[in-house]
Amino acid sequence: MKEIVLNDGNKLPIIGFGTYKSTEEEGIQSIKDALNLGYRMFDTAAKYDNEKEVGKAINESGIDRREIIVTTKLWRENLGYEEAKKAFDKSLKKLGLDYIDLYLIHWPANAKNYKDWQKTNADSWRAMEELQAEGKIKSIGVSNFWQEHLEALFQTAHIIPAINQIEFHSGYWQSELTEYCKKNNIVVESWSPLARGKVFGNEIIQTIAKQHNKSIAQICLRWITQHETIVIPKSNTPKRIEENINIFDFKLSEEEMKQINELPEMGFSGELPNIWPDVLNVKN
Repeated sequence: MKEIVLNDGNKLPIIGFGTYKSTEEEGIQSIKDALNLGYRMFDTAAKYDNEKEVGKAINESGIDRREIIVTTKLWRENLGYEEAKKAFDKSLKKLGLDYIDLYLIHWPANAKNYKDWQKTNADSWRAMEELQAEGKIKSIGVSNFWQEHLEALFQTAHIIPAINQIEFHSGYWQSELTEYCKKNNIVVESWSPLARGKVFGNEIIQTIAKQHNKSIAQICLRWITQHETIVIPKSNTPKRIEENINIFDFKLSEEEMKQINELPEMGFSGELPNIWPDVLNVKN
């Protein structure tokens, strides 16, 4: 499988496995199925409340830990220097691992929720830089950071984020932000790659899928990877888990890429990093 080289020299496969809402026995089994089918990168988060299950599946797999890449994330209610350190230790303990391969700030602090959001993000990042220096994290990055949040972070950061995990799918792929990240040597990673299921009713994607004799999901995932963007689809169905990783025996043409690029907005989650959440809860 193709790998993406990060700005810190570490490598990630261009496709991984998402675990959002994968909990208890069903979640553990889906991760084991994914491992058996060749997935080696798994994405979780403190907020998903399934780090224990993800760690259990990995530890029970019998596969060398060094072959498996684990991502988890710092939740937006635990931002700040001390808070980030505590949250990281909690995640590490739940996962039952000695280190995390990729640790992300899940959502940036913003003016609606923090009196000094720039400092809050900077303090969180400083904690992560220290954890990386201690060998507890291989790579550090962010999630859902817009250009304004990245530019503020650059003012104090000693290390540029390796990843920005953003909502990126047909109908909403944040092209300007994606281009900004690439110019700053930050790899983009896609969440919600199938647009909350909205892609399945799109006639243009249906037509392209028929031309390649592939599923709609395979077309959408291939489109993302051809943007040199990492993708983390999720499923609990072995057939779909296998289908999602088998997207490298065909290539979309420039015209097909353009057609998908230009699709009108669909499947947007409505989640915006500069105004979360709807209820004002300003912190120091």
